[in-house]
Amino acid sequence: MRSRAGNRAHRIDYIEEIDMTQRLDYTQISPKGVKALGGVYGHVMQSALPADLVDLTYLRISQINNCAYCLDLHTRDLVGRGVAIEKLALVQAWREADALFSERERAALAWAESVTRVAQTGVPDDDYQAALAVFGEKDLVDLTIAIGLMNTYNRLAISFRRTPQAVAGVHGDT
Repeated sequence: MRSRAGNRAHRIDYIEEIDMTQRLDYTQISPKGVKALGGVYGHVMQSALPADLVDLTYLRISQINNCAYCLDLHTRDLVGRGVAIEKLALVQAWREADALFSERERAALAWAESVTRVAQTGVPDDDYQAALAVFGEKDLVDLTIAIGLMNTYNRLAISFRRTPQAVAGVHGDT
């Protein structure tokens, strides 16, 4: 990967090209660590949060982080559960596509954006109060755990170049 940046510690202006060859298989190298993350995932999926809401949130976080593997995975999951492709196509612009998203979905997407961009936002009180008003304490904590988990998965997949299924299929690696 080659990048041009004024200060790499703060921001990459653009990325010319990313070699998507997997660097290592973290699932094989640290199975206990991956299993621990799976336990957190299990908690989230057993919470009161609907699976579609969690996966829409995961999709939005993966868009923000540019995680090809997770974008592919969660899009496939949502399509498989019957979520309309029109809705998925507009997740990134959910504020403009307001009518397609429920109040809880809009609140989850807004909270996910604020928490995922914590270094820029500081997660302001207004964002917290808006999310709390919709979710209540328990669901908000579980949603925040889900957001933290997806950010962790994104960082693993991006750092070690986990190959998306769509890309593996093109290269015959499935």
